Amino acid sequence: MLRLVYVILSGLIGAAIVHIAILLLLPAYAERDAWSRLEQAGAPNSFVRLPETASATRGARAPDPFMAAGACRFDISESGVRVLAPEKPLFWSVSVYNRWGHNIYSLNDRTASNGLLDLVVVSPDQMIDLRKDLPENLEGAVIVEVEEDIGIVVVRVFRPDASFAPLVDGFFDTARCEPI
Repeated sequence: MLRLVYVILSGLIGAAIVHIAILLLLPAYAERDAWSRLEQAGAPNSFVRLPETASATRGARAPDPFMAAGACRFDISESGVRVLAPEKPLFWSVSVYNRWGHNIYSLNDRTASNGLLDLVVVSPDQMIDLRKDLPENLEGAVIVEVEEDIGIVVVRVFRPDASFAPLVDGFFDTARCEPI
């Protein structure tokens, strides 16, 4: 019986130590999320190319070696944001994430109307205004309504080998993330 009490007490003390250690380490890890790294790397509504190695940004990198990636941090509190690129690589995909990293929407070139990247992210109020009078330049765009005012758009482009680098670079050079 005494051994059982000793084991339970040891387990509780060990759990308390682990919980205290996690609470003390939490502020250090909270500053290293994707949002904070993108905030340091560029202004809102501008693309930031994600490096292919983790050492360049202490962990923020394109996770797939066959995909090049770029990200755009947005704030739609005053107006929506439009992500577009006139170039057409072999394959692209785009994901919209909220501030906490939850995927809100995904799209790729196979599901886009003409295979070109043209995405508009708006709030519910802005969606109502767009439905009343849709501008002609947004007729072919995919319009996504999101609840949160801030978020991240991540664009990934397929790059099977190094010989496709000029095509991928051309795509990201012409890609824009701008308020509408």
